Amino acid sequence: MPKVLISDKLSPAAVQIFRDRGIEVDFKPGLSPADLRAIIAPYDGLAVRSATKVTRELLDVAPNLKVVGRAGIGVDNVDVTSATARGVVVMNTPFGNAITTAEHAIAMMFALARQIPEASASTKAGKWEKNRFMGVELTGKVLGLIGCGNIGSIVADRALGLKMKVIAYDPFLSEKRAVEIGVEKVELDALIARADIVTLHTPLTEQTRNILGRDALFRLKKGARLINCARGGLVDEAALAEALTSGHLAGAALDVFETEPATDSPLFGLENVVCTPHLGAATAEAQENVALQVADQMADFLLTGAVSNAINMPSVTAEEAPRLKPYMELARLLGAMAGQLTAAQDGAIKAIRVEYEGHAAELNHRPLTAAALAGVLTPLMGAVNMVNAPVLAKQRGIDVAETTLERSGEYQTLVRLTVVTDKYEKSIAGTLLAENRPRLVEIKGIAVEADFAPHMLYVTNQDKPGFIGRFGTALAEAGINIATFHLGRSAPGGDAICLVGLDGPMPEPVLSGVRKLPLVVQATSLAF
Repeated sequence: MPKVLISDKLSPAAVQIFRDRGIEVDFKPGLSPADLRAIIAPYDGLAVRSATKVTRELLDVAPNLKVVGRAGIGVDNVDVTSATARGVVVMNTPFGNAITTAEHAIAMMFALARQIPEASASTKAGKWEKNRFMGVELTGKVLGLIGCGNIGSIVADRALGLKMKVIAYDPFLSEKRAVEIGVEKVELDALIARADIVTLHTPLTEQTRNILGRDALFRLKKGARLINCARGGLVDEAALAEALTSGHLAGAALDVFETEPATDSPLFGLENVVCTPHLGAATAEAQENVALQVADQMADFLLTGAVSNAINMPSVTAEEAPRLKPYMELARLLGAMAGQLTAAQDGAIKAIRVEYEGHAAELNHRPLTAAALAGVLTPLMGAVNMVNAPVLAKQRGIDVAETTLERSGEYQTLVRLTVVTDKYEKSIAGTLLAENRPRLVEIKGIAVEADFAPHMLYVTNQDKPGFIGRFGTALAEAGINIATFHLGRSAPGGDAICLVGLDGPMPEPVLSGVRKLPLVVQATSLAF
């Protein structure tokens, strides 16, 4: 009988789901890290919210652990890398609290516009400072959404009901989808220039960290207001405090902070700031939804091997897994490469096409396409899995097409991924060697035979003498060791591709130097 430990507060209904399905469950919220490490060894599953920290040290003393279920979206409290290395599946519940979080953002907007927290405190203190609290109407104001996915689109719907004008910046939002939900798609600079109120609804990634830094904050309209119910780290809090105290911004409302629990902040002493302790998902309905979802998902996995909403593992049935596994890895790697190249060029994705030839065409290709989509979307959206990738693509109006060709061409099996943006169309193709080793065979129609490596450098250049020598010298002088080196070209003297496997990450200063070399058109660091 599988055994599950619930170490954070979850609905009693979740406990009952495990028991009804024949799983032994212990409910022990509030354990200290030391106490949790002392008892974790015999458990097959661990269900958590945000209080429990699933660290490498905890995983080291959990030899039986097979799955960690996070009742909620964020997995910041789970060391996903260490869990993956130990074969532990990490699941979340990505859609259980979307409405609740969106409603909290709307509530924060009202509180900020009418100074409700300060007015309440003043009135309770026996004062009657009616003239002190002069608010603003939301009707007719321009609301700028940074991120217009599941939560952002719900906020947009509520704001349109308030007769606000809604504009949105989201690299994945198509014009078609924008029209469907009633928002105007704009670039970030345009949003900053036009918005009366800015609200963030994007995950924290390397691309979005400090997306509203000092420069952006001071380019907002004078008197604008800012709301962040998404993730700490999206806004430079020190710069925000400066913008508020200087009078450039009229106010800010934050539910999330760079460091949590947030016990000290330059924002806390400001009257024009509303703060809540990460309450975006804190409603009875949301808590119930995510608790029931995580219990069902964990029970399915422990009893049948089915995987859903996994952060670090494809979602497939137990019967399909052995055969599909190498193909899903190939699709994921192709998607990850295409996604990183797309992120580097800041293109809004309009369509993704996946073609299957030979043996790949005979398989259930839905999980393969989902793996490819997850690879494409992850670089700009954070952790995306096979279950939510198709949903996220649909929400952003990305057209996804699959084509199968059962006869084999040059390769017995081939998967080709094409990404179409508003700026270009690019394809990447790969095959399997010995039926289990992913290998890259084509980029942008150019034949390039290369194995995937954890760290790679992708360079496009003009095919002229001298490039390879200068390129190799630049890496050598920087102390960068080349593990593998692959070249391809469209025609003599035409476009060329250089794909280099590295022993470690490419330092940004070295990458900048490569981009400045003669004949280099593009240089992008890749990680798999």
